Amino acid sequence: MATVKEKMISLKETEELNEPDEKLKAAAGREKQIVKTSVVGIIANAFLAAFKAVIGITTGSIAITLDAVNNLSDAAGSVITIVGTKFAGKGPDKKHPFGYGRIEYLTAMVISMIVLYAGVSSLKESVEKILHPEKPDYTAVALIIVAAGVIVKVILGRYVKSAGKKLKSDSLVNSGQEALLDSVISAFTLIAAFIFIFTGLSLEAWLGAIISVVIIKSGIEMLRDTLSQILGERADVELAKKIRSVTEEHEGVLGAYDLILHDYGPDIYHGSIHIEVDETMTADQIDQLIRDITVDVFAKCGVLITGVSVYAVNTRDREAAKAREDITRMVLEVPHALQVHGFYLLEAEKTIRFDVVISLGAPDRKAVYREIVSKVEQAYPGYRLEVVMDTDFSEE
Repeated sequence: MATVKEKMISLKETEELNEPDEKLKAAAGREKQIVKTSVVGIIANAFLAAFKAVIGITTGSIAITLDAVNNLSDAAGSVITIVGTKFAGKGPDKKHPFGYGRIEYLTAMVISMIVLYAGVSSLKESVEKILHPEKPDYTAVALIIVAAGVIVKVILGRYVKSAGKKLKSDSLVNSGQEALLDSVISAFTLIAAFIFIFTGLSLEAWLGAIISVVIIKSGIEMLRDTLSQILGERADVELAKKIRSVTEEHEGVLGAYDLILHDYGPDIYHGSIHIEVDETMTADQIDQLIRDITVDVFAKCGVLITGVSVYAVNTRDREAAKAREDITRMVLEVPHALQVHGFYLLEAEKTIRFDVVISLGAPDRKAVYREIVSKVEQAYPGYRLEVVMDTDFSEE
């Protein structure tokens, strides 16, 4: 295993290697790609909206007219994505020292609300047409344009959604999903047109109502997902595992726990973590270890660790080590108890302290905690317990 000295990279060197050359270039490249993808969406949707609006008005087709409105909402969503991305790319300042990355979540929310509004508006129009039906007058040119629109929206939707996932942009993912929904709308509009031509049966208004319900459902789901991100979701499990793994690779770290990640926009994380170390380590050794961990996690995971707290572990006292094993086994027998860490026994003061991680899925976490404390008190009478109820914020 490499020593701390061998693995060490100075913080200054890491900032020079990662911030200007990689971090900033990656952020600039991401912003450029999001803007490029959004511009493609604006141009495509503007053309489709113009053609469909003309067709819808001349043929009297409510479905095609609503389809044109949907294309306009898509174009508006792309404009909002560009504006949001530009603001999100703004650097930190005194008022917002963590940057403006979270603006992207707000733009995603605005787009989902546009989708929701479009669905409600189209449902209103469709219901009015059901109550007061009008027969459309289709032409071959109109049907060809609608069919071409289906193909364009499928290609555009896949392109935008794929780019959104690659760039981790919820705004693009939502826009791409909306475009794919629009392609389904256009396809059903085309089917309704052929049914009317061959049978004389007009299903447009009813089709419009069904489509509107689908759009409303999609808008609600988009809004729910975006609000969940704004409220704060658990850390990505794989990222959390990687950070803990990188931390535990350092010589002197006996365990890594209590990882907390704060999300300040897509791929912008600040975090804190606890580590267990030998009680014999000196302050300067711990200081160097913390610096090495901070540098290494940033270089390998792209996460800025702003705080590393330390637990001392009994390594010279066999009785303390045995007590740790016994109490850990005892605690983990209790349902919903996931982990014991930060254990330390002070024989002179007759004190035992440790943290116990209790699952967020427990029906009553406090009841689990009380059961654990009671079991340990019975097993170790005469000792004062300092037990902290802890949480794993990346629990699967």
